Amino acid sequence: MTTEQKYAKLIAIVRPLEKVLVAFSGGVDSTFLLKVCIDVLGPRNVVALIASSETYPRSELEEALILARSLGAEHEVIETDEMGDAAFVENTKERCYFCKRHLFADARALAERRGITHIVEGSNSDDRSDYRPGRKAIAELGILSPLLDAGLTKAEIRARSSRLGLPTATKPSYACLASRIPYGTAVSPELLQRIERSEAAIRAMGLGQVRVRAHGNVARIEVGDADFDVVLARRDEIAEALRELGFIYVTLDLAGYRTGSMNEVL
Repeated sequence: MTTEQKYAKLIAIVRPLEKVLVAFSGGVDSTFLLKVCIDVLGPRNVVALIASSETYPRSELEEALILARSLGAEHEVIETDEMGDAAFVENTKERCYFCKRHLFADARALAERRGITHIVEGSNSDDRSDYRPGRKAIAELGILSPLLDAGLTKAEIRARSSRLGLPTATKPSYACLASRIPYGTAVSPELLQRIERSEAAIRAMGLGQVRVRAHGNVARIEVGDADFDVVLARRDEIAEALRELGFIYVTLDLAGYRTGSMNEVL
């Protein structure tokens, strides 16, 4: 199926929904989905749900708010409480299930208050290839995944986003900060903040796609192949910045950036 056929299928999936609540993070996928929903259903029939959580950088919340306003979307911000769930904090391989369960249970409650039947989220076809326990929570709560159902990949979503003039077309991929913590290591606000500040320090040096995986006192840095030379050229600055944030050892992962690298142990 061509990208055009997949896009047509996406429109066909969205059109009958009439009014939707869109789980919106401001990332590539959810921004594209929000734009499509607004174009197909009209802005009066679309509400963007933005979650505020310790597990996401504050800068991402602010950017999501700016994007929602720029698209003309009505939006609501909710505070999620996954850090109050011992099952989430324990950080087993099912961690993402508990996180999504909290988010979409809150989304379902909001949708019911607003008289909205359908909730949509931005998983894409590439997500089928990785371990995603959060998909179980999405299924349990009846959340729809139009991009995945249409068969659209991340690359196709980026290309179509560019055609639509969306500023997220080339935006680096982001994810929950807890995804930087090895399974079995408890999630804590202090550790999340250390990871957030470490990644921000590296990005401030001109890098785009960055992950700082926290293995105890070791920071394992993942960047795209094109950024290896930048990291090596500024290795002393990066090492100093991360040591100041509490890491003792700072390493560069030679395999480079890839989604779900913490799942490689499963």
